[in-house]
Amino acid sequence: MNNKKWKRALTLTGLAVTLMNAPLTRAGENKLPTPQHIAIDLPAAEIAADARVLAARRYAAFWNTGDAQLAQQALSTSFIDRTLPAGRPQGIDGPLQASVGFRKAVPDLSAEVQDMTVAGDRVAIHLRFHGHFTGVFGTLQGKGQTVDFQAHDLYRIQDGKIAENWHLEDNLTLMQQLGVIQQ
Repeated sequence: MNNKKWKRALTLTGLAVTLMNAPLTRAGENKLPTPQHIAIDLPAAEIAADARVLAARRYAAFWNTGDAQLAQQALSTSFIDRTLPAGRPQGIDGPLQASVGFRKAVPDLSAEVQDMTVAGDRVAIHLRFHGHFTGVFGTLQGKGQTVDFQAHDLYRIQDGKIAENWHLEDNLTLMQQLGVIQQ
C-alpha cells in the first residue's frame, strides 16, 4: 500500500473510532451495538445516520436482545438468507425462529459488533456472541457453560434494509462449548 493510501486508511480508522465513541443523535438508536471498529468512506457526521450502517446495527441489536421488532426494522420484506441452514425457513421468519430457539439454550445471549466494513451496497460485519448455556439445546440441558463464539456476515443493503445475507458462524466452537461435540 502506498503512503497516501495508508494515511487515508489510518485517517478513516481514527475517524471511525472517534465517531463510535460519540453519542448518537437519533432518538432510540442509542441501544444499538456500537462497532469497536468501522471502516467507511464517509465524513464522521454522516456515519451514524448512514442507512447501511443503521440496518447492520439494528440487525446486530436483534441478535443482542432477541427483539423481533429490530429484525423487522433491519430486514427487507423480501429478505433472502443465502447460507440458509437446513430446517430454517427462508425470509424474516428464519432469523426470528433461530433467535427464539437459540435463546432457549442461552437465555443471556449477547452480541457485540467487533468490526464493520461498508462499501457500496455491502456491509461486512464481525460479531462476537457471549452467554451461558443454562437452557435446553435439543436433548441437552445446559450446566451454565460459557458460550463465546464468532460470526461473520455479509449483507447486501437495498432501500436501507438488508436484502441478502451470507453468514458463517464458528459452529464447531459453539457445539464444543454446548457439549454436543467432544473437544
